[in-house]
Amino acid sequence: MSQSCLDCTQRLDGVFCDLESDALQEFDGIKSLESWPRGTVLFREGQAARSVFLLCQGRVRLSVCSESGRRMTLRFATAGEVLGLSAALSGGSYEVTVDVLETVQVAQIRRRDLLHFLRQHGDVCMQVVHLLSEDLHVAYDRVRSVGLVRTRHSQPHNHSHALHAH
Repeated sequence: MSQSCLDCTQRLDGVFCDLESDALQEFDGIKSLESWPRGTVLFREGQAARSVFLLCQGRVRLSVCSESGRRMTLRFATAGEVLGLSAALSGGSYEVTVDVLETVQVAQIRRRDLLHFLRQHGDVCMQVVHLLSEDLHVAYDRVRSVGLVRTRHSQPHNHSHALHAH
């Protein structure tokens, strides 16, 4: 795979893959491209978010851990997806752990370089805002579906109380 975003034949419709040529050239200058084998942890839940990762090739698992140590898979990510974006932009910690499932190629962008890039490219910044908004809506939908399923299952099966409520 190409070391430069400018020569990449796998450019997708992702927020950082589909840039105008001047922005793409600048983005290419702030990222470092690395390959990681299966079993590598890109970052861990709770770790300070110092970078954003653009998945160029391969597949990873995003998971969280309960206080009791039980790990739950949230989803899988593939080429074109941005990992650690909200955590890095907020200056906080990563909310998930990202495990490499098959060899990946990842463009890593340091937080401070990304913030400078976004200040210089308002159109890209607005695409990032849109991406974060979509992520938030997906999270709302998941919470709603899990919460409603649990509520239905936790309701008593005897509905006679509803008949006498009036």
